[in-house]
Amino acid sequence: MKKRFIVAALAIAGAMALSGCGGGSKSSSEPAADSKTAQGEGTKKSDGGKKILTIQLGPEVETIDPALNSSVDGGNYILFAFDNLLKIDKDGNVVPGLAEKYEKSDDLLTWTFHLRDGLKWSDGSDFKAEDFVYSWQRMVNPDVASPYAQTVLGMVEGYDEAVGKPDENGNTTIDPDPTKLKVEAPDDKTLVVHMAKPVPYFDKLVAFASLSPVKKDVVEANPDGWSIDPKTYISTGPFKLTEWKQGSYLMFEKNENYWDADSIKLDGIKCLLMQDQNASFSAYESGDALMIKDIPTQEITTLKERPDYHLDPILGTYYLDLNNTLEEFKDPKVRMALSLALDRKYISETITAGTYSPASGFVSDGVTDWDGTAWKDHITDPSAYINIDDFAGNLAKAKELLKEAGHENGAGLPTIVYSTNDQAYHKKIAEYLQQAWGELGLKVDVNIVEWKSFTPQRRSGNYQAARDGWVMDYNDPSNILELAVTGNGNNNCKYSNPDFDALMEKAAKEKDPKTRFGYFHQAEELAMKDAAMVPLLYYNDFYLQSDKVKDSWHSPDGFWHFEYADIAE
Repeated sequence: MKKRFIVAALAIAGAMALSGCGGGSKSSSEPAADSKTAQGEGTKKSDGGKKILTIQLGPEVETIDPALNSSVDGGNYILFAFDNLLKIDKDGNVVPGLAEKYEKSDDLLTWTFHLRDGLKWSDGSDFKAEDFVYSWQRMVNPDVASPYAQTVLGMVEGYDEAVGKPDENGNTTIDPDPTKLKVEAPDDKTLVVHMAKPVPYFDKLVAFASLSPVKKDVVEANPDGWSIDPKTYISTGPFKLTEWKQGSYLMFEKNENYWDADSIKLDGIKCLLMQDQNASFSAYESGDALMIKDIPTQEITTLKERPDYHLDPILGTYYLDLNNTLEEFKDPKVRMALSLALDRKYISETITAGTYSPASGFVSDGVTDWDGTAWKDHITDPSAYINIDDFAGNLAKAKELLKEAGHENGAGLPTIVYSTNDQAYHKKIAEYLQQAWGELGLKVDVNIVEWKSFTPQRRSGNYQAARDGWVMDYNDPSNILELAVTGNGNNNCKYSNPDFDALMEKAAKEKDPKTRFGYFHQAEELAMKDAAMVPLLYYNDFYLQSDKVKDSWHSPDGFWHFEYADIAE
């Protein structure tokens, strides 16, 4: 989620692939206090002696329905409330979750998961393998419109029939039938998944938040409202949602029916929903929160020197969408001109104060290739990528391309309305775009959109140009390259190229790892030459966390894990 998104799905990264922050009492020019100040009341034993960890991961969230979420902050909340078939531990290993063991056939086309004994929903009712069948078939139901359906279940046998794609001749539309998805429960403790093609990383996929099971009776009783009411937000994980005060906080309390409840040390996690960075910083400095993701950007230079400041690399890319369906962006030369006109090193080093890295391509740093070496070491066509060290040359080429497209000095192009949410560095980057694209003779208006409304607006294509971002859900280039596949639920730029789709399809069917990754390299290089989207930065997560928080970890997919955390006395 985690992806999504996901894309999702930052601070930028929480807000970038998806989040935000708040207004405070401390002056931005006042030096940051020592981390020892973040030890106040309200972060533990503040509710009848209970041990409550208070954190801040973003503003009001769009959704915490596993099938609908595509944001990082939403995915993190789902992580607290739901266990999945399998989990990823702090070392990146796949470990048992609701399934205590599993087998996969030699051809990787059949995966069988064996559930633990005595599993319960958070309301105390019995959990059965059939609950996964219902949840996954619900996810592929077109009426649900899950943005992750194709990404996480598109390789399961029967997917095309489930979502109702056209037949092989492209003529007659097959009526959607979600029950065609070949997922079955031969008994209460066994789940069998039949694949249409081999997917060696499916064990990582089933650990992803979007595939979390949901309870059929509560969902069907209130399809649109079950996930916003704590009374019906029935889950399977270490915590359960007990309160949602809109625009203020989410409260998760320990789930006594969790299979591993004895290992959970916290009585609850209170997630502050803050729109203003200064407010979240104030909450941290006063001790009202022990971890915050959103930090005032003007404080970064000072905060870098503090021991409670953390900067962790993650697998993610901050990029721009140019709506490919609009006449002004249909020509790849125009899109490439807008991309080349941006000085990525300046954005990274000056605007984001070095908290993000300049992006030369779409697949982020840290992604590994088929043999475990760096993805970037296997690039076959360097000319497809952005030379981040030659901005002067890039800008000259941008002007040349715009002239070739018939728009010298911006002639004939409309004012570009750039949409973004107002967290982290997003507004500053938007202001930079006004100046940079102005060098091409273009006029740019900035449209600030509330975070809760921003992601659905972007997903629906109701924008001209927009900020976007993706934090990968697992270390495989398919997870981010699939965003450019025609019809993908997270293809916000609405890019469509049959040659790109064909390469991704070949990769999906290929068993040989080296050949498979070769297709991915060709696909990225094609998307870069087309300027399908405009990669800008590679993500790092930066945040403040008190040393009083023990046994937590932050993962490369951009999630904070507090499931087994504790608060030191």
